[in-house]
Amino acid sequence: MQNPSLVQAPLGQDVSYPNSYDPGLLFPIDRAANRRSLEIPGPWYGADIWNAYEVSWLNQKGKPTAALARFIFPQESPMLVESKSFKLYLNSFNEERFDNAQAVRDIMTRDLSQAAGAPVRIALNELGQAERLSCQALEGVNIDGADIEITAYEPTPGLLRCLPNGEVISETLVSELLKSNCPVTGQPDWGSVQVRYTGPRIDREALLAYIVSLRRHTEFHEHCVEKMYCDIWHACKPQSLLVYARYTRRGGLDINPWRGSEPAEVSQYRGLRQ
Repeated sequence: MQNPSLVQAPLGQDVSYPNSYDPGLLFPIDRAANRRSLEIPGPWYGADIWNAYEVSWLNQKGKPTAALARFIFPQESPMLVESKSFKLYLNSFNEERFDNAQAVRDIMTRDLSQAAGAPVRIALNELGQAERLSCQALEGVNIDGADIEITAYEPTPGLLRCLPNGEVISETLVSELLKSNCPVTGQPDWGSVQVRYTGPRIDREALLAYIVSLRRHTEFHEHCVEKMYCDIWHACKPQSLLVYARYTRRGGLDINPWRGSEPAEVSQYRGLRQ
């Protein structure tokens, strides 16, 4: 375990699932500790988008309601929320009675905004009202077919480079080969990553080798995206950059952080592994 502040986190520990609503289950983690190791290149934008597939509560007659939820944490929030504590918190609603979905949403908005230290946006849709979920690959040119030799499995930003002709282009590149590891349990975190930029043409093989170099890296999803963003920015010096990762669902939650040099819209379609 890298961060002493995670000793008290529920992740990696045996815990009892709650049988009553309890906002005290949320375990915030300070973003600043990780960001001190990064050379953040000026203003940046972004969000951590969580999708929850196992949300439920009781109506006033005791009948269960099942729902899907999307939580958007702004990247400027001083705290992120540890994932297992988030799951336990959501499960604390399972046996509680509420008037309607809006009442549940209001409570979640209050609790999560307080934990994050910034306003959290929430979309809560009962299953009968939810739009059909569609799976769709991230938009962009997939670079995974490159026939390259890989030797680095720890973050190696020195692999990144641009092509020597200096041509400035706009393109979107995608890889399905992102993998890092949970800093608490050591379990693998699988994901897809999208790199959208305007600037000198990035060497695609070098970018793929860099993405794979995170394979043994231990950091939370949000931290990995921030690291990739900073490393690509400093190595390739683009005019604009966006890095967006969609991670495989675990425990009824998937986490999808993005960071960009300017405000942006990102796809909300589920990946095939989500």
